[in-house]
Amino acid sequence: MYPSMQDLKTALVKENYISDADSKRAEAVASTVGGYIDFLVGEGLLTKTLLGQALAEMNNVPFADLSQRSVTKDTLGKVPAALAREYRLVFIKEAGDTVTVATDTVSRIQPSMLAELFPNKKIQLCYTLPEYITDALSSYETPLATRFSQIIAEGKHVAPEIIDEIIKDAIAFRVSDIHFEPQANKIIMRFRVDGQLRLAGELPTNLYENILNHVKVESGMRIDEHLAPQDGAMQKIINDSVVDLRVSLIPTVQGEKIALRVLASYVQNYTFADIGLSETHNQSLLRHAAKPFGMILAVGPTGSGKTTTLYALVKMLNQPNVNITSIEDPVEYKIMGVNQIQVREAAKVTFARGLRSIVRQDPNIILVGEVRDGETAEIAVNAALTGHLLLSTMHANNAAAAIPRLMDMGIEPFLLASTLEVIIAQRLVRKICPNCRTSISVGEALKPLGKVGTLVSRHFSPEDSVFMGKGCNVCNNTGYSGRTALFEFVEITPDIKELILSRPSISEIEKAAYKQGNLPMFMDGMQKVKSGYTTISEVLRVVELPGGSNAH
Repeated sequence: MYPSMQDLKTALVKENYISDADSKRAEAVASTVGGYIDFLVGEGLLTKTLLGQALAEMNNVPFADLSQRSVTKDTLGKVPAALAREYRLVFIKEAGDTVTVATDTVSRIQPSMLAELFPNKKIQLCYTLPEYITDALSSYETPLATRFSQIIAEGKHVAPEIIDEIIKDAIAFRVSDIHFEPQANKIIMRFRVDGQLRLAGELPTNLYENILNHVKVESGMRIDEHLAPQDGAMQKIINDSVVDLRVSLIPTVQGEKIALRVLASYVQNYTFADIGLSETHNQSLLRHAAKPFGMILAVGPTGSGKTTTLYALVKMLNQPNVNITSIEDPVEYKIMGVNQIQVREAAKVTFARGLRSIVRQDPNIILVGEVRDGETAEIAVNAALTGHLLLSTMHANNAAAAIPRLMDMGIEPFLLASTLEVIIAQRLVRKICPNCRTSISVGEALKPLGKVGTLVSRHFSPEDSVFMGKGCNVCNNTGYSGRTALFEFVEITPDIKELILSRPSISEIEKAAYKQGNLPMFMDGMQKVKSGYTTISEVLRVVELPGGSNAH
């Protein structure tokens, strides 16, 4: 595994892999080792090979670059799966009287541990990067369908065991949602990975009723209800870790469909660096969040990461001397030290009613899950006006559109001008897989885009290079792994405050925002393309070209 950020920084700077200034830049935008490395690699300040060599030097062993090495059945058979997983160990080669193995946990392994496997052989231990080990270890996994067959053949606790196996795969592939979809003669399972749905497997219909009932019982639903939608939550212990799942059931003509939202730590622990804020946006948000009152809005469609952005902000603001209270629907992640309230329509706990009660609880900061109606908007604006920092989300196509939308909800322009601090619009794009990332010429990247490529080319020089993922086991041959966000900020400056008073159109707000230096979301996307985080086609998938269509 990776060492601490301080140890890594010391090694990279001491051995002249990067400059101290570049290391400090990476530290400024990243609070985790992964974010620190992503920044250095994304900015082209460090390659994966150089990183591996530096870490190998720290461990006093050679570096093994496994990025181009495929795992075969023959090499898998050299090291038992249990040993390989426990010590994150991969067989590389056997030459003469020497066997070479690689790991990312060098300090845990002694050559004598492998003496029985390779009698009369010298053991050459090498270091390789964690993602290469994870890629290789995935080859040990038995296909999901095979594991289902084994569970069914044993005939014990079929439903719980099948669900556990599905969730294990979901965690391994960093899945955000699991879908069980009844068909005429089978049950289709699909995973949403990095925002894209893909087929995960199939189940026979005769097992589905037991699985359905198990999910209902575990998530506190009525097992005798089959005609109405139901919502609940369940918890599973997978590989000694707690996994929270939000459960939704809806009746379809083929039967009840299950959707499980996986609330795992790989989403919960996001920081500003992880969600993709540039240094300029980061400083802007911190400046506005430091104010004692006002409103910060995150806008975008469903699934654009708005709540994740606000959670990252709340975690940064969460201090012992600050009272933070939220009302959410649903409460997706529990944050230690934050008073979180779940909307419950049956108990008449709505956003508006809950917000009224929160204001009487002496909060410093209030998080409202979503401004959905005029009543909630009015209470939120008044709370921001009377000494509270209010954070909320709203459905709007872009940052500028939030202002007319709030006015349509009945909020007076002078109140908006007095309370709004910054509006953040965002969309999620897939990140290029770091394990198989390769550079290509910008001309090669733009060629498949046709006329749109010609329009995009004005943002590059002909000699520029961009990046793409070739596809590997780590990213399931998609070329992408993980997601980041594209942002557009509208800061409510004195000029925009004055403009709000005249009930401006969306285009008038956009012109004023761009005039004061705020960039369109498309330009933030182009910056992330140039930094190697994502691809041109990904940006065009979620963001419209300024002043034009994205049709090829």
